[in-house]
Amino acid sequence: MAIRTAVLTLALSASLPFFTSATRAAAPVALAQPSGSTPLAVYDVRSFGAKGDGQTVDSDAINKAIDAASAAGGGTVHFSAGKYLSFSIRLKSHVTLWLDTGSVLLAADPAKDKGQYDLPEPNQWEPYQDFGHGHWKNSLIWGIDLEDIAIVGLGLIDGHGLTRSGPDARFKKASTPEYEAARKKMDGLGNKAIALERCRNVTLKDFSVLNGGHFALLATGVDNLTIDNLKVDTNRDGFDIDACRNVRISNCAINSPNDDAIVLKTSYGLGEAKATEDVTITNCHVSGFDIGTMLDGTYKKETHNAPDRQGPTGRIKLGTESNGPFRNITISNCDFDRSRGFALESVDGSLLEDITVTNLTMRDVQSSPLFLRLGNRARGPEGTQVGVLRRVIISNVVAYNADPKWSAIISGIPEHPIEDVMLSNIRILYRGGGTAQDAALTPPEKEDAYPEPNMFGTTPSYGMFVRHVHNITMRDIWVGTMNADARSPMVLQDVHGVRFDHVDAARGPNVPFAVLHDVSDLVMRDVQGVPDGQRAKVDNGTVP
Repeated sequence: MAIRTAVLTLALSASLPFFTSATRAAAPVALAQPSGSTPLAVYDVRSFGAKGDGQTVDSDAINKAIDAASAAGGGTVHFSAGKYLSFSIRLKSHVTLWLDTGSVLLAADPAKDKGQYDLPEPNQWEPYQDFGHGHWKNSLIWGIDLEDIAIVGLGLIDGHGLTRSGPDARFKKASTPEYEAARKKMDGLGNKAIALERCRNVTLKDFSVLNGGHFALLATGVDNLTIDNLKVDTNRDGFDIDACRNVRISNCAINSPNDDAIVLKTSYGLGEAKATEDVTITNCHVSGFDIGTMLDGTYKKETHNAPDRQGPTGRIKLGTESNGPFRNITISNCDFDRSRGFALESVDGSLLEDITVTNLTMRDVQSSPLFLRLGNRARGPEGTQVGVLRRVIISNVVAYNADPKWSAIISGIPEHPIEDVMLSNIRILYRGGGTAQDAALTPPEKEDAYPEPNMFGTTPSYGMFVRHVHNITMRDIWVGTMNADARSPMVLQDVHGVRFDHVDAARGPNVPFAVLHDVSDLVMRDVQGVPDGQRAKVDNGTVP
């Protein structure tokens, strides 16, 4: 056939003679293209001096290959089988990194490999988020203000030499000598596998990441981002998608026991409250097995807690950084295994609205299966106001073996309710074991606290705790426990506009279906063991 696509030619090119060690040359190789098109060039990093032996630092050779591709107007930088030890790799527009089968891009260790990562660039907005969110150059692979870039192939990025740490830049502490000293210690270290700032038209596809540092991927202000078929087994965050637009994440597996797997954010790292919007996450697996044991297929469970001592993390979340809006986001067909549950969090003034979540399965849930929180941490410029969390649909959720300390939690704060939430076709089985003393608890408000289910302590309900909410519908819901639990399935406080429709909740003798405090406009239909009816106002009472 006279005409072949570049994709097909790339897929076959690893076996062509010009990739053998005997015939490599510094000049690029033009691949076959449709008639009349510009040839697509492949730049083999070995042709520019890379050894790929796992001992020699290959950063200079890799960056020379990228520079050559860029100077020619674009091309593909090829990593054949081998182990490429490297410090910072600087992406450029119209360049693809192709990690071929058997290739490993190994993050160098500044303590022993005679070199350092690019220094973190100055950022006047650093005080409004943790250090890792506000710098991009201190990474294994980074790109700023680029277009039409990609990292593809079946190779591995191994972040062996990256750090998972960084100073905590909580804005009240950012100017202290202790913080400045901690920040200085980051000079020369790399704390992200891939970092992208203000880029567009980006594709990440098919490769794997092991131990990606603070972030396996930090994408900030990136528009038109496609992430497909990645496998990430990492020691902190998987994907941090921050202030990005038009994002597609699909068919990925992320194991991150010490932090979040897929997390959407809207930090102030770019100096503005930029939205994360028009996002789909679909067909993904998130988990909290021991680090490295997803990629090697052993799925070990020897480590029982993340650093905050609350069990493995590994979840999908919106927040915590939440200065700008979140809107028009769809999450579907994802499974959670040995991780915390799904979380929506607006605590730094964010408008979080128009969210659809459907078809989730969860096993061995380490905290609240569903956590919706509107708070007032207000980590941002002076005058940051309380945000808004509204118009959320969550449907078709199955959760098994959920931690009994926390029910599903939907909680705003006084005078700032969460609005317009619909839960439907949800089945949650908790381990149970709650006591009568637990049932008498009143969770603290903690308006300005870091949002995590444990902030409330043990919840007084085992199924759902709903507080400071306007207009919530629960339809086709079942909650139950594996062991006896003395708590009511439902506790509602300061909730106005409630619809229970076809709800079934297991409960012990003399335990009411729901405990109500300051609840109005309550409608019940087809609730097991409860007559259909309405209540205009309940100050303090129960639904028997």
